[in-house]
Amino acid sequence: MKTLIVYFSHNHENYVNGQIQNLKVGNTKVVALKMQKMLGADIFEIKPLHDYPYQYHECTELAKKELHENVRPKIKNIVSHIEQYDYIYLGYPSWWGTMPMCVWTFLENYNFSCKHIYPFCTHEGSGMGRSEKDIQKICPDSYIHTGLAIVGSQVLDSDNKIEEWLKGE
Repeated sequence: MKTLIVYFSHNHENYVNGQIQNLKVGNTKVVALKMQKMLGADIFEIKPLHDYPYQYHECTELAKKELHENVRPKIKNIVSHIEQYDYIYLGYPSWWGTMPMCVWTFLENYNFSCKHIYPFCTHEGSGMGRSEKDIQKICPDSYIHTGLAIVGSQVLDSDNKIEEWLKGE
């Protein structure tokens, strides 16, 4: 029974503590790397074919447009042998109350039947939003566990919160 951490993260300009800041490493990636150390799991970064804009407002507008138009951005990389993984930790930033649409693309392109999915997100106030329900709709034959939401400005100090969540699952 193998474990895989899958994540999408956006660096560059992000909203942090009420201000736009440039992040060299995206918040979700920080959490995913912490989990990888704690679990000793394999890791996979979802890489959209076309990068999201560097500027915060341009990025959020594109994300909103993709959501409203139900777009499925293409992904340039794949997970080989997804069937060997029973536990999937799925990380993403909360955009417009759910996952970025490239995460939808990822979920719709693999068979997650009978797999355990543990969602986690980074956010600046929206929490998990409706993402857990969306994952359940996309992966109806999977076991969707209660997610972990971490405020983006707190990711560097999130080890205890992550460990507690991992122990509870």
